[in-house]
Amino acid sequence: MGRFTEDELQIAKSVDLVNLAADVHIPLRKVGSVFSIEGMDSAIIFNRSTWYRYSRGVGGSTIDFLMYFKDMEYKEAVSYLLNFAGYIRSGIPSHRTEKKMKADTIDRKPKEKEKVPFVLPEKADTCRGLYAYLMKWRKLSSRIINHWLKHDLMYESAPYHNIVFLGKRADGKVMFASQRGIRDFYGKPFKGDVAGNDKTYGVNLINPESTELCVYEAAIDAMSDMDFRRDYETSILALGMVSDGPLQTILQEHPEIKTLDFCLDNDIPGRVAAKKLGRKYVLKGYEVYLRLPPFGKDHNFFLQCERENRALWKQASRIHSLHGRNLRETEHRKNREEEISHVSRSIPQNMHGVVDMRNKKQRYVASR
Repeated sequence: MGRFTEDELQIAKSVDLVNLAADVHIPLRKVGSVFSIEGMDSAIIFNRSTWYRYSRGVGGSTIDFLMYFKDMEYKEAVSYLLNFAGYIRSGIPSHRTEKKMKADTIDRKPKEKEKVPFVLPEKADTCRGLYAYLMKWRKLSSRIINHWLKHDLMYESAPYHNIVFLGKRADGKVMFASQRGIRDFYGKPFKGDVAGNDKTYGVNLINPESTELCVYEAAIDAMSDMDFRRDYETSILALGMVSDGPLQTILQEHPEIKTLDFCLDNDIPGRVAAKKLGRKYVLKGYEVYLRLPPFGKDHNFFLQCERENRALWKQASRIHSLHGRNLRETEHRKNREEEISHVSRSIPQNMHGVVDMRNKKQRYVASR
């Protein structure tokens, strides 16, 4: 068929994105002057022609929309859009009759979506890959990993060896599962929900004796914050997004929860969502706190910096101790001390272990 012409690409990109979403069975809802994808509030359609998903930092044209949400190849996506627009690749657009357009409209009415069976990936015989990834690359302690494995919140899958995070109903039935690749250290990480899951649930660990719930975007951030604060008692929920669908479900199942800590990412979508959700749930009568990471994008980044900083200070203390004993300093040790001194100066003062940041949070107050 050859390459697409500029005119053909322009026709493909000019397709109405709202109508296209209905044609490929992606449900939308109108929010003010824009549209968002149901169950994925961070994915917004603007001017019916472009889209952006804030939680993932991706977006673009109608072509990108099909490639991202329907896993189409570039040529397949453009061909689909040209066909949708009624264009025949002879260089001359087809002028469809009114009868043909009505028939197309009937055909494109959203059909009832077939329910995909929810089948969990097979478990691997061991969790060696899971431990190696979370401890070496994410700087989590074995204690928090053991805690999550004990409560059946995750496992290592076979044959691809991904981490599978589980979200359960109050009766213990698994309703939600997402996967995280552990072998893509240098490329784009694999992430994705297991097909057929219920997105009104998220990864959660509820303590019936706790009236407080910490809310995170991702499961690894929840593990990181629990590990840093050494808090194994407060209930936690990982939304898997910045929409509060899973939070509404948890609050319905656990009416004993009275206090909410929004521990979302420290980026623009996370801060906007934290303020929006904070106001919403204050007005619902909950006591609400905002506890974003002290610095860095998310709680895991903050934990990694804290752990690496501790290791550097231990090395610095050992070097100063050797100096105190009047031992001759080698050139190598001089260079290492200068490097550690430079790194320690570049780290915020509150990371030096002087200030305890484990319980720092800001109470949210909303005006009606």
